[in-house]
Amino acid sequence: MRLATFNLESLDLGPKAQVALETRAAVLRPALERVAADILCLQEVNGQHLPGKAERQLIALERLLEGTPYQHYARATTTGPSGRGVADVHNLVTLSRFAIVGRREVLHELVPPPMHTGLTAQPGRGEQAPVRFDRPLLLTEIALPRGGTVAVINAHLRAPLASPVAGQKTGPFSWRSTGGWAEGFFLSALKREAQALELRLLVEQLLARDPARLIAVAGDFNAEDYGPTLRLAIAAEEDVGASELAAHSLVVLDRAIAADRRWSVLHHGRAQMLDHILASRTLYGHFRRIEVHNEGLGDEALGYGKAIHSAASYHAPVVAEFEMGDMD
Repeated sequence: MRLATFNLESLDLGPKAQVALETRAAVLRPALERVAADILCLQEVNGQHLPGKAERQLIALERLLEGTPYQHYARATTTGPSGRGVADVHNLVTLSRFAIVGRREVLHELVPPPMHTGLTAQPGRGEQAPVRFDRPLLLTEIALPRGGTVAVINAHLRAPLASPVAGQKTGPFSWRSTGGWAEGFFLSALKREAQALELRLLVEQLLARDPARLIAVAGDFNAEDYGPTLRLAIAAEEDVGASELAAHSLVVLDRAIAADRRWSVLHHGRAQMLDHILASRTLYGHFRRIEVHNEGLGDEALGYGKAIHSAASYHAPVVAEFEMGDMD
């Protein structure tokens, strides 16, 4: 079984798309074919309006997948604000060659929105407001051909870019004061760590029902290994300080990639591993190998600096392979 994660970076149609879908598909389809995933977790899939339909649909994704095996895969997606259709931007999509027998979105279900008092906002200084996550976690229960299921959590946590603060921005990436930027950057970190906590509590909930549960977490964590985001999600034995809880920890599978190959994003020439696949201890027993397809990856900072909107993605796909017996 091949399980993969891939951030497609705002897959869309015109006029919102910065690059025509046909241009992007010529680059993305070969990447998807090389991934050859049985289960594929996608991030940043935008929704579009279809004439005669009240809710947005994933038209751009459907066109991208035309002519590929993924066209016929089972599909689970996050939904729009109304609970129907999909959101305007950055939907999570999980595709599976096997039947999807359960689907659940988790958004402030286990962790309520943290309350924050505005420090630099104008207006809003001194006022309390909830800090909500940008999107939910997407949990799918996928039936395995030889029986049983695997729980797959598709995740896309907040990027380390400062969140908006009222009256403090002068442009998309420019700020009126360093204090305003600092507050916005703190808010983004708060969102990321709080959602990592919700991810950990979701894993705990699944293990409470079945300690031998097969669980995979795949997605764009916007965080490197050994930082607080991954540590929250993993709950390593040395952090928890209790050997009897070691079976609850997750294993970071991309640690098996050689150090000089272990990166999924290039930023100002700095190689960073921001996309991860984590596995429960039971699923880890079936783990055999992992790949990151970063050979053709461009530098996102260089591209943005030259006002180049890449036809590909500035994230590399990550693929883990598991031996689950006869999968045919």
